[in-house]
Amino acid sequence: MTDRRTLLVILTGLVLLSLNLRPAAVSVGPVLAEVRAALGMSPLAAGLLTSLPVLAFAVFGALAPAAAARVGVHRVTFFALVAVVLGLAGRAVTGSEALFLALSMLALGGMAMANVLLPSLVKLHFPDAIGRVTSIYTTALSVGLTGSLLFTVPVAHLGGSWRWGLGVWAVLALLSALPWIGLVAHDRHLEQGPRTIRFTDVARTRLGWAMALFFGIQSMHAYAVFGWFAQLWRDNGYTAGQAGALVALLAGVSIPLSLWAPSAVARGSDQARILLVVMLCYPVGYVGLLVAPHDLAVVWALFVGVGAVTFPIVLVLIGLRARTPQGTAALSSFTQSAGYLLAVLGPFGVGTLYDATGGWTAPLLLLNALMVPQIILGLYVARPAFIEDQLAERRQRIRRESSSEALD
Repeated sequence: MTDRRTLLVILTGLVLLSLNLRPAAVSVGPVLAEVRAALGMSPLAAGLLTSLPVLAFAVFGALAPAAAARVGVHRVTFFALVAVVLGLAGRAVTGSEALFLALSMLALGGMAMANVLLPSLVKLHFPDAIGRVTSIYTTALSVGLTGSLLFTVPVAHLGGSWRWGLGVWAVLALLSALPWIGLVAHDRHLEQGPRTIRFTDVARTRLGWAMALFFGIQSMHAYAVFGWFAQLWRDNGYTAGQAGALVALLAGVSIPLSLWAPSAVARGSDQARILLVVMLCYPVGYVGLLVAPHDLAVVWALFVGVGAVTFPIVLVLIGLRARTPQGTAALSSFTQSAGYLLAVLGPFGVGTLYDATGGWTAPLLLLNALMVPQIILGLYVARPAFIEDQLAERRQRIRRESSSEALD
């Protein structure tokens, strides 16, 4: 039985961890033009850079449950934060394009593994408060996201270089690793039963694929927005600082809504209605940016920001669609790794269209078109279901079919 003091340390660790799960991915966006100029980065490399977060989730996210089962969930989380520190600090000082990309991948890989383990950590330590704790850590995640977008450019100006703007986030990651030093001494393993749920088991269920596709498409939007919208507003007459502030405003909308949405979804009977209202804000914002990207930039930033609240909702759905911490870890791993593999197409596709057309009409039309499958999948995953139940049904069906074949 975990005592109250230990739970408080775990909750503090989760909050500090969450603060660091986005700066590695989005802090480059506001200073992307300066990074490209300093490193001589080609359009292809810039597209790859904005796609690295989703690549990291796809590759390293799939490894997280197995690593947690073998090494321990708290140890993996601690070492993931160490990787974030080293990657963020290293890329801030390198002058090599290839090394910048590699160190970014190191930081993002640590971020990806920690991100995948968060729902299972919540399920493990707070099984009766999934919605409330998810609300707390997704709000912290939104604060970290907003802060990295809002302060990267001002810190860069104070330090006289984009390197200061990117490097400051390594300090925050270092401080956030401290609570996890104590937790690694009392580690817990996720797989404790004779029958565990594996990554490949989730891949055999309808719910697993629906969650992965839904997560992937919503991530296309999120990483396209946070990777490229600062550039969109700079192209429409805003300075780098103003464009970063607009994207920070967009992200900041998630802070109060992240406190409300996961809890509302967890305790509500009509999860589909909440999710649908949130998702429909995306196309409103995209159409607005096509029509008036400068004069009504604040309005459209608010609409797109509400649409981005899809992310904390899907995180709580991961916890709600499994009955056990093991099931949550497997569903989280499959959903995020397979989903992020699909999501690579978002920022890379937007960047490619932008460079090919020299404008934002084609990228915004692409993002609007992607809303159709996202809404269909979102309404499906909002229906009550459990990954363990679908696996049990599959096993029973296989047994029945085997018995029928034996009788024949």
